[in-house]
Amino acid sequence: MDAIEVIMTRRSVRKFTTQDVSESEVDVLLRAAMAAPSASNERPWRFVVVRDRERLDRLSKSTPFAGALASAPVGIVVAADRAGMKYPGFWVIDCAAAIENMLLAAHASGLGGVWIGVHPVRPFAWNVGRAVGLPRRVVPHSLVALGHPVSIPSPVDRFEGAWVHADEWASRVTHA
Repeated sequence: MDAIEVIMTRRSVRKFTTQDVSESEVDVLLRAAMAAPSASNERPWRFVVVRDRERLDRLSKSTPFAGALASAPVGIVVAADRAGMKYPGFWVIDCAAAIENMLLAAHASGLGGVWIGVHPVRPFAWNVGRAVGLPRRVVPHSLVALGHPVSIPSPVDRFEGAWVHADEWASRVTHA
C-alpha cells in the first residue's frame, strides 16, 4: 500500500486472532513510532511492550476502554519521560504523533491496532503506571492493543468539507 492508501484505510481493530506478533514486527512499529516529529526533537516517548497475558489482562481493566487488550497478543504502553524537558507541555502532542505512526505502520504491515487513551485521566494513568511499574517522572499517555485482526473494518470517508475555512473562520471552503 502507498502512504495515502494506508492513511485512508486504517481503522481501529479491537478483536485479534491468537497468532503471535513477532519481535521483528514490533521492532518495525517502534521504529515507525520513534520516527515521528517532536517539539524541539525532545522525543520524550518511552514504550513498554507487554506480552505477558496476566499483565495484558490487568491493563485491559485499567480503563473502561481498554478491553481490546484482553484478546491482543501485544500491548504497548506509550509514556513520556518528563525529566529535564525544555518544553514540558508538548510531550502529549509528541506521544500522539508517535502513536499515529505506530498504528499506520501496523496497518501497512497487515496488523491491526487500537489507540486507547489514558492521559489526562489520573485514575487511568495510575492504574497503567502501576501495572507496568513506571517511575514517577514517567507518565502514561496511552495504550495500544496490537495483533492480527479477526476482521478488517471497511474504510470510512470521514471528510467534512464544512469544517474547512479559508483564511479566517467566517470564510467556508467547500471541498468535494
